[in-house]
Amino acid sequence: MNLAALSGIIPPLITPLSGRDALDHAGLERLIEHVISGGVSGLFILGTTGEAPALSLRLRRELIERTCEQVAGRLPVLVGVSDPSLEESLHMAAFAAEKGADFAVAAPPYYWTLGDSELEVYYERLAEEIALPLFLYNMPSLTKASIPMSVVRSGLQHPRVVGMKDSSGSMGYLHQVLRVRGERSDWPVFVGDEETLMYAVEAGAQGGVNGGANVFPKLYAAYYRASVGRDFESARALQRLVVRMGDLYKTARYGSSTIRGIKCGLSLLGICGDLAAEPFQTLTPEERRAAAGIVEELSSAVF
Repeated sequence: MNLAALSGIIPPLITPLSGRDALDHAGLERLIEHVISGGVSGLFILGTTGEAPALSLRLRRELIERTCEQVAGRLPVLVGVSDPSLEESLHMAAFAAEKGADFAVAAPPYYWTLGDSELEVYYERLAEEIALPLFLYNMPSLTKASIPMSVVRSGLQHPRVVGMKDSSGSMGYLHQVLRVRGERSDWPVFVGDEETLMYAVEAGAQGGVNGGANVFPKLYAAYYRASVGRDFESARALQRLVVRMGDLYKTARYGSSTIRGIKCGLSLLGICGDLAAEPFQTLTPEERRAAAGIVEELSSAVF
């Protein structure tokens, strides 16, 4: 794949569930077609928004297989293989490669806090043994480790490390990454923060891995196009809608509110159910009413 051409919006797909350890097949099919028809550039499964750490290994494999079968090469499929165990990450990447995925994405091993040198060795070993080209995934709020610039530099030099997703939400950190990357157009950098996507693209990022694109993919695709086209008047207008989308993530409390808000939004649109992975719970009736008002408002504003 021409990595210089990989850009735009890559939704981090939620995982539709029909039971505690059961994949909602029909919901997944509708979701995939919903985002593809919305103009996205790829799909990222088993990330944070996909609740990957809360899913059984069996269910993760089923999701990989079903997603790759349905996408059928129409768009790149990126698979999160993050795990505290290097061996489990390698096994998941090998399975994803066998089923036709295009890239693996790995955050630092969570639970223990790693030193910079340990993290550098970890990514070197992962890149050397992994069955797919690898994206680094910076998610310090959940992994307790921000990928240091030394690891970014070593990744740039490794032929199987092909890009990065930064979900730090820090423009300062992003600017450091882009400065280290320099003029390389074959090493794309994507950002997770939605509201600042316009500024990230202007700075040199290739696009966004934005959870809201599960619900309103056309909005986020248009937001990216306006940003990369430097149509800042349109981009700012679309950004206001993205900011309003952020209110959907706050209809409930706790760190899981973003995922539960997205799943609720999709259920309100009839795409899939809102069942969350245990131990998360669905929104309360009061929270769901608040979410419905936001979704209705945005539905009328999004073309």
